[in-house]
Amino acid sequence: MSAAPVGTREIGRHAVRAELARVAFNRFCLTGFNQVTFADLAEAGGVSRSTFLRYFGTKEDVVLFVFDPVGDVITDALDAERADQDDWSRLRNALESAVTFLVRDVQELATILGLIEQTPALCARLREKQAEWRPEIVARLQKTAGSTVGSSVIANVRVAAALECLWIVLGQWSASGGEDDLGKLLDTAFAAFSTPTCRQTDAPS
Repeated sequence: MSAAPVGTREIGRHAVRAELARVAFNRFCLTGFNQVTFADLAEAGGVSRSTFLRYFGTKEDVVLFVFDPVGDVITDALDAERADQDDWSRLRNALESAVTFLVRDVQELATILGLIEQTPALCARLREKQAEWRPEIVARLQKTAGSTVGSSVIANVRVAAALECLWIVLGQWSASGGEDDLGKLLDTAFAAFSTPTCRQTDAPS
């Protein structure tokens, strides 16, 4: 498990967190998330319980460590997008950058997503992270010169919908064992908001 450090001063701390997260994740997979304690994780990582807690405050954050930079990846990608694109297209492309960042080890990510899906506490904490990312993504979307977002309500709705597309797509990808094409899944998810569907009516009796 890995995630990019924020700056050079964080490299040492990041390396320790990455190693502790890797060891802990193996323990979760072996024993079960709810059955593992912080004492177990500290023992597996070769550190004291207090030391482990200095790097991770909750067990959920240990598993979700790999997702920590995703918000920054999306906002940075929005900066790189062309200003003449519509906001929905820019969000779709920014999410592809996030997907590329996450899918560096197919089997590892599929296993993480499987554990999250089976553990309500992890699902809830991932939702919290998603909510934490949203304000900065919204601000970056509105800040862009070519943005067509006219109000914070519209921007928040679009970003919330885009992030929901991301999790649905990752879930579908995980269910396929990592075989589905993530780019095509993103296109399909985003098209649901832009492609009209035919309304089915009951046949006359």
